[in-house]
Amino acid sequence: MASLLIFSAKGQAISMDLHEECGVFGVMAKHPEDVAGLVYLGLYSLQHRGQESCGIVVNDDGVFVSHKDVGLVGEVFSSSVLRSFPKGTMAVGHTRYGTTGGTNRNNCQPIEVNHRKGHMALAHNGNLSNAAELRSALEMNGAIFHTSSDTETIAYIVTQERLKAPSIEEALSRAMARLEGAYSLVLMSPQKLICARDPHGFRPLCYGLTPDGTWIIASESCALHAAGAEMVRDIEPGEILIFSKNGVESRREHCGKVRPRHCVFEYIYFARPDSVLDGVPVHSARIRAGECLAKAHPADADLVIGVPDSGLDAALGFSRASGIPYAIGLIKNKYIGRTFIAPDHRLDQVKIKLSAIEDVVRGKRIVLIDDSIVRGTTSRRIVELLREAGAKEIHMRISSPPFLHPCYYGTDIDSREHLIACRHTVEEIAEIISADTLGYLPAGELYALAGKDVYCQACFTGEYPTAVPSDTRKDRFERHLSEQ
Repeated sequence: MASLLIFSAKGQAISMDLHEECGVFGVMAKHPEDVAGLVYLGLYSLQHRGQESCGIVVNDDGVFVSHKDVGLVGEVFSSSVLRSFPKGTMAVGHTRYGTTGGTNRNNCQPIEVNHRKGHMALAHNGNLSNAAELRSALEMNGAIFHTSSDTETIAYIVTQERLKAPSIEEALSRAMARLEGAYSLVLMSPQKLICARDPHGFRPLCYGLTPDGTWIIASESCALHAAGAEMVRDIEPGEILIFSKNGVESRREHCGKVRPRHCVFEYIYFARPDSVLDGVPVHSARIRAGECLAKAHPADADLVIGVPDSGLDAALGFSRASGIPYAIGLIKNKYIGRTFIAPDHRLDQVKIKLSAIEDVVRGKRIVLIDDSIVRGTTSRRIVELLREAGAKEIHMRISSPPFLHPCYYGTDIDSREHLIACRHTVEEIAEIISADTLGYLPAGELYALAGKDVYCQACFTGEYPTAVPSDTRKDRFERHLSEQ
Protein backbone atom coordinates (compact mmCIF):
# COMPACT_ATOMS: atom_id res chain seq x y z
CA MET A 1 0.00 0.00 0.00
CA ALA A 2 1.62 3.24 -1.04
CA SER A 3 0.77 6.57 -2.55
CA LEU A 4 2.80 9.21 -4.27
CA LEU A 5 1.54 12.69 -3.45
CA ILE A 6 1.80 15.20 -6.26
CA PHE A 7 0.33 18.66 -6.45
CA SER A 8 -1.69 20.44 -9.10
CA ALA A 9 -1.14 24.04 -10.17
CA LYS A 10 -3.76 25.03 -7.60
CA GLY A 11 -1.90 23.25 -4.83
CA GLN A 12 -4.42 20.41 -4.59
CA ALA A 13 -3.09 17.02 -3.55
CA ILE A 14 -3.39 14.28 -6.16
CA SER A 15 -2.63 10.59 -5.74
CA MET A 16 -0.38 8.81 -8.21
CA ASP A 17 0.09 5.05 -7.97
CA LEU A 18 3.48 3.44 -8.16
CA HIS A 19 3.60 0.33 -10.29
CA GLU A 20 6.09 -2.12 -11.69
CA GLU A 21 6.09 -3.29 -15.28
CA CYS A 22 4.76 -6.86 -15.27
CA GLY A 23 5.17 -10.57 -14.62
CA VAL A 24 6.25 -13.30 -17.04
CA PHE A 25 5.68 -17.04 -16.95
CA GLY A 26 6.63 -19.99 -19.15
CA VAL A 27 5.96 -23.75 -19.22
CA MET A 28 7.65 -26.64 -21.03
CA ALA A 29 6.21 -30.11 -20.47
CA LYS A 30 7.44 -33.52 -21.61
CA HIS A 31 4.10 -34.46 -23.15
CA PRO A 32 1.02 -32.50 -24.31
CA GLU A 33 -1.02 -31.40 -21.33
CA ASP A 34 -3.09 -28.50 -20.01
CA VAL A 35 -0.22 -26.02 -20.08
CA ALA A 36 -2.66 -23.10 -20.27
CA GLY A 37 -3.98 -24.11 -16.86
CA LEU A 38 -0.46 -24.05 -15.42
CA VAL A 39 0.17 -20.60 -16.87
CA TYR A 40 -3.14 -19.41 -15.43
CA LEU A 41 -2.03 -20.51 -11.96
CA GLY A 42 1.30 -18.78 -12.42
CA LEU A 43 -0.21 -15.52 -13.65
CA TYR A 44 -2.66 -15.52 -10.78
CA SER A 45 0.31 -15.62 -8.42
CA LEU A 46 1.96 -12.77 -10.34
CA GLN A 47 -1.16 -10.57 -10.44
CA HIS A 48 0.45 -8.12 -8.02
CA ARG A 49 3.01 -7.28 -10.71
CA GLY A 50 0.45 -6.07 -13.23
CA GLN A 51 -3.30 -5.53 -13.20
CA GLU A 52 -4.08 -3.90 -16.54
CA SER A 53 -3.95 -6.79 -18.98
CA CYS A 54 -2.81 -10.37 -19.37
CA GLY A 55 -2.34 -13.05 -22.00
CA ILE A 56 -1.47 -16.69 -22.67
CA VAL A 57 -0.03 -18.30 -25.82
CA VAL A 58 -0.05 -22.10 -26.09
CA ASN A 59 2.18 -24.05 -28.49
CA ASP A 60 0.17 -26.93 -29.97
CA ASP A 61 2.77 -28.86 -32.00
CA GLY A 62 4.06 -25.67 -33.61
CA VAL A 63 0.66 -23.97 -33.91
CA PHE A 64 0.25 -20.99 -31.58
CA VAL A 65 -3.14 -20.44 -29.93
CA SER A 66 -3.57 -17.30 -27.84
CA HIS A 67 -5.98 -15.24 -25.78
CA LYS A 68 -5.16 -11.74 -24.51
CA ASP A 69 -7.25 -8.92 -23.14
CA VAL A 70 -7.44 -5.98 -20.77
CA GLY A 71 -8.39 -7.00 -17.23
CA LEU A 72 -7.36 -9.11 -14.29
CA VAL A 73 -6.34 -12.74 -14.77
CA GLY A 74 -9.59 -14.03 -13.29
CA GLU A 75 -11.61 -11.71 -15.55
CA VAL A 76 -9.80 -12.44 -18.80
CA PHE A 77 -9.49 -16.22 -18.37
CA SER A 78 -12.90 -17.64 -17.58
CA SER A 79 -13.34 -21.40 -17.36
CA SER A 80 -14.71 -21.47 -20.91
CA VAL A 81 -11.70 -19.56 -22.25
CA LEU A 82 -9.29 -21.92 -20.49
CA ARG A 83 -11.14 -24.94 -21.89
CA SER A 84 -10.79 -23.50 -25.41
CA PHE A 85 -7.00 -23.86 -25.30
CA PRO A 86 -5.62 -27.07 -26.79
CA LYS A 87 -3.20 -29.28 -24.91
CA GLY A 88 0.40 -28.49 -25.66
CA THR A 89 3.98 -28.92 -24.52
CA MET A 90 4.81 -25.22 -24.20
CA ALA A 91 3.13 -21.97 -23.23
CA VAL A 92 4.03 -18.44 -22.19
CA GLY A 93 2.02 -15.94 -20.20
CA HIS A 94 2.16 -12.32 -19.14
CA THR A 95 0.42 -9.96 -16.77
CA ARG A 96 0.99 -6.28 -17.45
CA TYR A 97 1.15 -2.88 -15.97
CA GLY A 98 2.52 -0.58 -18.65
CA THR A 99 5.05 2.09 -17.75
CA THR A 100 5.39 2.82 -21.45
CA GLY A 101 2.25 2.74 -23.53
CA GLY A 102 -1.39 3.03 -22.68
CA THR A 103 -3.91 0.52 -21.45
CA ASN A 104 -5.38 -1.06 -24.56
CA ARG A 105 -5.66 -4.48 -26.06
CA ASN A 106 -2.94 -3.82 -28.64
CA ASN A 107 -0.39 -3.60 -25.83
CA CYS A 108 -1.36 -6.95 -24.31
CA GLN A 109 1.39 -9.51 -24.20
CA PRO A 110 2.82 -11.99 -25.09
CA ILE A 111 3.63 -10.43 -28.46
CA GLU A 112 3.40 -12.88 -31.36
CA VAL A 113 5.49 -12.68 -34.52
CA ASN A 114 5.26 -14.71 -37.72
CA HIS A 115 8.32 -14.57 -39.99
CA ARG A 116 9.89 -16.63 -42.76
CA LYS A 117 11.73 -18.87 -40.28
CA GLY A 118 8.72 -19.61 -38.11
CA HIS A 119 6.78 -18.20 -35.17
CA MET A 120 7.72 -16.51 -31.93
CA ALA A 121 5.85 -15.43 -28.78
CA LEU A 122 7.60 -13.01 -26.44
CA ALA A 123 6.79 -11.83 -22.90
CA HIS A 124 8.88 -9.05 -21.33
CA ASN A 125 9.29 -7.54 -17.87
CA GLY A 126 11.16 -4.25 -17.61
CA ASN A 127 11.93 -1.15 -19.66
CA LEU A 128 14.66 -0.57 -22.23
CA SER A 129 16.62 2.61 -21.61
CA ASN A 130 17.52 2.86 -25.32
CA ALA A 131 14.06 1.95 -26.63
CA ALA A 132 13.44 5.29 -28.34
CA GLU A 133 16.69 5.16 -30.32
CA LEU A 134 16.14 1.54 -31.35
CA ARG A 135 12.56 2.16 -32.39
CA SER A 136 13.47 5.25 -34.40
CA ALA A 137 16.14 3.31 -36.30
CA LEU A 138 13.70 0.49 -37.00
CA GLU A 139 11.03 2.88 -38.28
CA MET A 140 13.55 4.59 -40.57
CA ASN A 141 14.17 1.16 -42.10
CA GLY A 142 10.46 0.60 -42.74
CA ALA A 143 9.30 -1.14 -39.57
CA ILE A 144 5.62 -0.55 -38.75
CA PHE A 145 4.69 -0.67 -35.07
CA HIS A 146 1.27 -1.74 -33.83
CA THR A 147 1.80 -1.12 -30.10
CA SER A 148 3.20 1.61 -27.90
CA SER A 149 5.24 -0.86 -25.82
CA ASP A 150 9.01 -1.23 -26.07
CA THR A 151 8.45 -5.00 -26.01
CA GLU A 152 7.59 -4.78 -29.69
CA THR A 153 11.01 -3.21 -30.27
CA ILE A 154 12.64 -6.26 -28.68
CA ALA A 155 10.51 -8.56 -30.87
CA TYR A 156 11.56 -6.68 -34.00
CA ILE A 157 15.26 -6.87 -33.15
CA VAL A 158 15.13 -10.58 -32.26
CA THR A 159 13.29 -11.25 -35.53
CA GLN A 160 15.86 -9.25 -37.52
CA GLU A 161 18.65 -11.30 -36.01
CA ARG A 162 16.75 -14.57 -36.44
CA LEU A 163 16.60 -14.07 -40.22
CA LYS A 164 20.41 -14.15 -40.23
CA ALA A 165 21.22 -16.41 -37.26
CA PRO A 166 21.36 -20.23 -37.29
CA SER A 167 19.12 -20.55 -34.20
CA ILE A 168 16.63 -18.59 -32.13
CA GLU A 169 18.98 -18.58 -29.11
CA GLU A 170 21.80 -17.15 -31.23
CA ALA A 171 19.40 -14.51 -32.53
CA LEU A 172 18.46 -13.59 -28.96
CA SER A 173 22.11 -13.37 -27.95
CA ARG A 174 22.85 -11.02 -30.84
CA ALA A 175 19.80 -8.94 -29.96
CA MET A 176 20.96 -8.62 -26.34
CA ALA A 177 24.11 -6.92 -27.60
CA ARG A 178 21.87 -4.13 -28.91
CA LEU A 179 19.52 -3.81 -25.92
CA GLU A 180 20.15 -1.58 -22.90
CA GLY A 181 18.18 -1.37 -19.68
CA ALA A 182 15.90 -3.84 -17.96
CA TYR A 183 14.54 -6.97 -19.59
CA SER A 184 13.60 -10.34 -18.19
CA LEU A 185 12.26 -12.30 -21.16
CA VAL A 186 10.43 -15.53 -21.88
CA LEU A 187 10.46 -16.44 -25.57
CA MET A 188 8.75 -19.37 -27.26
CA SER A 189 9.52 -20.76 -30.71
CA PRO A 190 7.87 -23.85 -32.24
CA GLN A 191 10.54 -26.09 -30.71
CA LYS A 192 12.11 -24.21 -27.81
CA LEU A 193 11.29 -22.23 -24.69
CA ILE A 194 13.95 -19.64 -23.87
CA CYS A 195 14.40 -17.17 -21.05
CA ALA A 196 16.95 -14.39 -20.63
CA ARG A 197 17.86 -11.71 -18.14
CA ASP A 198 19.65 -8.46 -18.90
CA PRO A 199 23.33 -8.24 -17.82
CA HIS A 200 22.50 -6.01 -14.84
CA GLY A 201 19.70 -8.32 -13.67
CA PHE A 202 17.37 -5.41 -12.90
CA ARG A 203 14.20 -7.52 -12.82
CA PRO A 204 13.89 -10.97 -11.24
CA LEU A 205 13.59 -14.24 -13.14
CA CYS A 206 13.85 -17.83 -11.93
CA TYR A 207 12.98 -21.37 -12.96
CA GLY A 208 11.86 -24.59 -11.34
CA LEU A 209 10.82 -28.18 -11.99
CA THR A 210 7.63 -30.09 -11.18
CA PRO A 211 7.69 -33.71 -9.97
CA ASP A 212 6.56 -34.92 -13.43
CA GLY A 213 9.42 -33.14 -15.19
CA THR A 214 7.72 -29.95 -16.38
CA TRP A 215 9.97 -26.89 -16.47
CA ILE A 216 8.54 -23.62 -15.19
CA ILE A 217 9.94 -20.10 -15.68
CA ALA A 218 8.58 -17.21 -13.61
CA SER A 219 9.28 -13.68 -12.49
CA GLU A 220 9.05 -14.78 -8.85
CA SER A 221 9.43 -18.03 -6.94
CA CYS A 222 5.91 -17.71 -5.51
CA ALA A 223 4.55 -18.45 -8.99
CA LEU A 224 6.69 -21.59 -9.27
CA HIS A 225 5.12 -22.94 -6.10
CA ALA A 226 1.62 -22.13 -7.36
CA ALA A 227 2.29 -24.33 -10.40
CA GLY A 228 3.60 -27.18 -8.25
CA ALA A 229 7.28 -26.64 -9.06
CA GLU A 230 10.31 -26.56 -6.80
CA MET A 231 12.68 -23.72 -7.47
CA VAL A 232 15.96 -24.72 -9.12
CA ARG A 233 17.66 -21.31 -9.18
CA ASP A 234 17.52 -17.73 -10.40
CA ILE A 235 18.52 -16.90 -13.95
CA GLU A 236 21.89 -15.18 -13.74
CA PRO A 237 22.23 -11.59 -15.00
CA GLY A 238 23.09 -11.84 -18.70
CA GLU A 239 22.24 -15.55 -18.91
CA ILE A 240 20.21 -17.19 -21.68
CA LEU A 241 18.56 -20.50 -20.74
CA ILE A 242 17.21 -22.78 -23.49
CA PHE A 243 14.67 -25.55 -22.82
CA SER A 244 14.15 -28.10 -25.61
CA LYS A 245 13.65 -31.80 -26.19
CA ASN A 246 17.42 -32.15 -25.75
CA GLY A 247 17.29 -30.80 -22.19
CA VAL A 248 18.42 -27.49 -20.70
CA GLU A 249 21.31 -25.42 -22.05
CA SER A 250 22.82 -22.29 -20.52
CA ARG A 251 24.53 -19.57 -22.55
CA ARG A 252 26.59 -17.09 -20.56
CA GLU A 253 28.39 -14.90 -23.09
CA HIS A 254 26.66 -11.79 -21.69
CA CYS A 255 27.31 -12.65 -18.04
CA GLY A 256 29.84 -10.76 -15.96
CA LYS A 257 30.26 -7.83 -18.33
CA VAL A 258 28.76 -5.33 -15.88
CA ARG A 259 28.06 -5.33 -12.15
CA PRO A 260 24.69 -6.80 -11.12
CA ARG A 261 22.15 -4.14 -10.27
CA HIS A 262 18.95 -5.79 -8.99
CA CYS A 263 16.11 -3.33 -8.33
CA VAL A 264 16.13 -2.77 -4.58
CA PHE A 265 12.47 -1.76 -4.63
CA GLU A 266 11.56 -5.35 -5.50
CA TYR A 267 12.49 -6.18 -1.90
CA ILE A 268 10.78 -3.13 -0.44
CA TYR A 269 7.48 -3.29 -2.31
CA PHE A 270 7.04 -5.04 -5.67
CA ALA A 271 7.65 -8.70 -4.91
CA ARG A 272 5.36 -10.89 -2.87
CA PRO A 273 6.72 -11.47 0.66
CA ASP A 274 6.76 -15.26 0.16
CA SER A 275 9.12 -14.97 -2.83
CA VAL A 276 12.88 -15.47 -2.76
CA LEU A 277 14.77 -13.16 -5.14
CA ASP A 278 18.39 -13.91 -5.98
CA GLY A 279 18.74 -15.96 -2.82
CA VAL A 280 17.18 -13.40 -0.49
CA PRO A 281 13.74 -14.01 1.12
CA VAL A 282 11.64 -10.88 0.54
CA HIS A 283 9.93 -11.21 3.93
CA SER A 284 13.30 -11.20 5.72
CA ALA A 285 14.50 -8.16 3.76
CA ARG A 286 11.40 -6.21 4.80
CA ILE A 287 11.82 -7.25 8.43
CA ARG A 288 15.37 -5.89 8.31
CA ALA A 289 14.11 -2.63 6.78
CA GLY A 290 11.79 -2.17 9.76
CA GLU A 291 14.60 -2.93 12.18
CA CYS A 292 16.84 -0.35 10.50
CA LEU A 293 14.01 2.19 10.66
CA ALA A 294 13.59 1.66 14.39
CA LYS A 295 17.27 2.39 14.96
CA ALA A 296 17.42 5.37 12.61
CA HIS A 297 14.12 6.99 13.61
CA PRO A 298 12.91 5.79 17.02
CA ALA A 299 9.56 6.97 18.33
CA ASP A 300 7.89 7.15 21.74
CA ALA A 301 4.67 5.30 20.99
CA ASP A 302 2.22 2.67 22.19
CA LEU A 303 1.72 0.58 19.05
CA VAL A 304 3.32 -0.19 15.69
CA ILE A 305 0.96 -0.86 12.78
CA GLY A 306 1.64 -1.41 9.10
CA VAL A 307 -0.23 -0.26 6.01
CA PRO A 308 -1.46 -3.39 4.19
CA ASP A 309 0.07 -5.17 2.47
CA SER A 310 3.73 -4.29 1.94
CA GLY A 311 4.09 -2.27 5.14
CA LEU A 312 3.20 -5.17 7.41
CA ASP A 313 6.56 -6.98 7.40
CA ALA A 314 8.53 -3.78 8.01
CA ALA A 315 6.14 -2.92 10.86
CA LEU A 316 6.90 -6.28 12.46
CA GLY A 317 10.62 -5.56 12.16
CA PHE A 318 10.21 -2.10 13.69
CA SER A 319 8.27 -3.63 16.59
CA ARG A 320 10.90 -6.28 17.25
CA ALA A 321 13.76 -3.78 17.23
CA SER A 322 11.99 -1.09 19.25
CA GLY A 323 10.10 -3.24 21.76
CA ILE A 324 6.88 -1.36 20.92
CA PRO A 325 3.98 -3.84 20.56
CA TYR A 326 2.86 -4.74 17.04
CA ALA A 327 -0.86 -4.58 16.27
CA ILE A 328 -3.20 -4.86 13.30
CA GLY A 329 -4.75 -1.41 13.12
CA LEU A 330 -5.75 -1.22 9.45
CA ILE A 331 -7.81 -3.71 7.48
CA LYS A 332 -7.72 -3.84 3.69
CA ASN A 333 -10.83 -4.70 1.70
CA LYS A 334 -9.53 -7.54 -0.44
CA TYR A 335 -12.58 -7.67 -2.69
CA ILE A 336 -12.14 -4.34 -4.45
CA GLY A 337 -11.72 -4.83 -8.18
CA ARG A 338 -9.13 -2.87 -10.12
CA THR A 339 -11.87 -0.89 -11.94
CA PHE A 340 -13.71 0.18 -8.79
CA ILE A 341 -11.74 3.31 -7.93
CA ALA A 342 -12.05 6.15 -10.43
CA PRO A 343 -8.77 8.08 -10.81
CA ASP A 344 -10.45 11.44 -10.12
CA HIS A 345 -11.83 10.28 -6.77
CA ARG A 346 -9.06 8.25 -5.14
CA LEU A 347 -8.56 10.63 -2.26
CA ASP A 348 -12.26 10.36 -1.38
CA GLN A 349 -12.43 6.58 -1.48
CA VAL A 350 -9.64 5.48 0.85
CA LYS A 351 -12.29 4.38 3.33
CA ILE A 352 -13.60 1.89 0.80
CA LYS A 353 -10.17 0.27 0.52
CA LEU A 354 -9.01 0.60 4.12
CA SER A 355 -10.67 0.55 7.53
CA ALA A 356 -9.17 1.43 10.90
CA ILE A 357 -9.88 -0.79 13.90
CA GLU A 358 -11.05 1.82 16.39
CA ASP A 359 -10.69 -0.37 19.48
CA VAL A 360 -7.01 -0.85 18.60
CA VAL A 361 -5.98 2.71 17.72
CA ARG A 362 -8.25 4.88 19.89
CA GLY A 363 -6.22 6.98 22.31
CA LYS A 364 -2.94 5.40 21.19
CA ARG A 365 0.31 6.87 19.97
CA ILE A 366 0.88 5.05 16.69
CA VAL A 367 3.98 4.29 14.64
CA LEU A 368 2.59 3.86 11.12
CA ILE A 369 4.84 1.94 8.70
CA ASP A 370 4.51 2.10 4.92
CA ASP A 371 6.88 1.09 2.13
CA SER A 372 6.97 4.58 0.62
CA ILE A 373 4.81 7.65 0.23
CA VAL A 374 3.38 6.02 -2.89
CA ARG A 375 0.73 3.62 -4.28
CA GLY A 376 -3.14 3.91 -4.65
CA THR A 377 -4.25 6.07 -1.77
CA THR A 378 -2.37 8.96 -0.19
CA SER A 379 -0.49 8.80 3.05
CA ARG A 380 -2.38 11.86 4.16
CA ARG A 381 -5.74 10.14 3.87
CA ILE A 382 -4.47 7.10 5.73
CA VAL A 383 -3.23 9.31 8.55
CA GLU A 384 -6.58 11.12 8.61
CA LEU A 385 -8.36 7.75 8.72
CA LEU A 386 -6.43 6.81 11.86
CA ARG A 387 -7.06 10.19 13.47
CA GLU A 388 -10.78 9.85 12.78
CA ALA A 389 -10.62 6.49 14.56
CA GLY A 390 -9.19 8.22 17.62
CA ALA A 391 -5.41 7.85 17.29
CA LYS A 392 -3.67 10.29 19.62
CA GLU A 393 -0.39 10.64 17.73
CA ILE A 394 0.84 9.27 14.41
CA HIS A 395 4.55 8.88 13.73
CA MET A 396 4.99 7.77 10.13
CA ARG A 397 7.99 5.70 9.12
CA ILE A 398 8.84 4.77 5.54
CA SER A 399 10.83 1.60 4.76
CA SER A 400 12.58 3.22 1.78
CA PRO A 401 14.48 6.47 1.23
CA PRO A 402 12.69 9.42 -0.42
CA PHE A 403 12.11 9.13 -4.16
CA LEU A 404 14.20 11.86 -5.76
CA HIS A 405 14.81 10.65 -9.32
CA PRO A 406 12.86 8.99 -12.15
CA CYS A 407 13.30 5.31 -12.96
CA TYR A 408 14.02 4.10 -16.50
CA TYR A 409 13.97 0.37 -15.80
CA GLY A 410 10.31 -0.49 -15.28
CA THR A 411 9.09 1.45 -12.26
CA ASP A 412 6.45 4.09 -12.92
CA ILE A 413 8.37 7.10 -11.58
CA ASP A 414 8.74 9.40 -14.54
CA SER A 415 9.58 12.96 -13.49
CA ARG A 416 11.05 14.87 -10.58
CA GLU A 417 8.24 17.42 -10.52
CA HIS A 418 5.86 14.62 -9.49
CA LEU A 419 7.96 13.63 -6.49
CA ILE A 420 7.00 15.31 -3.23
CA ALA A 421 10.48 14.78 -1.73
CA CYS A 422 11.97 16.90 -4.52
CA ARG A 423 9.87 19.88 -3.47
CA HIS A 424 9.62 19.62 0.30
CA THR A 425 11.73 18.81 3.33
CA VAL A 426 10.93 15.85 5.54
CA GLU A 427 9.38 18.20 8.10
CA GLU A 428 7.22 19.83 5.42
CA ILE A 429 6.09 16.44 4.13
CA ALA A 430 5.12 15.41 7.66
CA GLU A 431 2.96 18.52 7.89
CA ILE A 432 1.41 17.90 4.47
CA ILE A 433 0.40 14.35 5.36
CA SER A 434 -0.70 15.42 8.87
CA ALA A 435 1.77 13.15 10.67
CA ASP A 436 3.35 14.19 13.97
CA THR A 437 6.75 13.02 12.74
CA LEU A 438 8.13 11.36 9.61
CA GLY A 439 11.23 9.27 9.06
CA TYR A 440 12.59 7.55 5.96
CA LEU A 441 14.96 4.61 5.74
CA PRO A 442 18.46 6.08 5.27
CA ALA A 443 19.85 5.38 1.80
CA GLY A 444 22.99 3.97 3.41
CA GLU A 445 20.92 1.18 4.98
CA LEU A 446 19.57 -0.20 1.67
CA TYR A 447 22.40 -2.71 1.33
CA ALA A 448 21.54 -4.13 4.74
CA LEU A 449 18.18 -5.36 3.42
CA ALA A 450 19.76 -8.31 1.64
CA GLY A 451 23.34 -8.12 2.81
CA LYS A 452 25.09 -7.48 -0.50
CA ASP A 453 26.07 -4.56 -2.72
CA VAL A 454 24.28 -5.54 -5.92
CA TYR A 455 21.34 -3.16 -6.08
CA CYS A 456 20.09 -0.42 -8.34
CA GLN A 457 18.93 2.46 -6.17
CA ALA A 458 18.94 5.17 -8.85
CA CYS A 459 15.43 6.35 -7.93
CA PHE A 460 16.83 7.33 -4.53
CA THR A 461 20.38 8.44 -5.41
CA GLY A 462 20.33 9.39 -9.10
CA GLU A 463 23.27 7.05 -9.82
CA TYR A 464 22.13 5.21 -12.97
CA PRO A 465 23.80 1.96 -14.11
CA THR A 466 23.13 2.83 -17.78
CA ALA A 467 23.00 5.98 -19.87
CA VAL A 468 19.93 8.14 -19.21
CA PRO A 469 17.46 7.88 -22.14
CA SER A 470 17.35 10.77 -24.57
CA ASP A 471 13.53 10.78 -24.40
CA THR A 472 12.37 10.17 -20.84
CA ARG A 473 8.61 10.55 -21.29
CA LYS A 474 6.66 7.43 -20.41
CA ASP A 475 4.09 8.20 -23.13
CA ARG A 476 6.60 8.83 -25.90
CA PHE A 477 5.43 5.92 -28.07
CA GLU A 478 1.73 6.48 -27.36
CA ARG A 479 2.07 10.12 -28.41
CA HIS A 480 3.95 9.14 -31.55
CA LEU A 481 1.31 6.65 -32.64
CA SER A 482 -1.46 9.19 -32.13
CA GLU A 483 0.30 11.58 -34.49
CA GLN A 484 0.42 9.11 -37.37
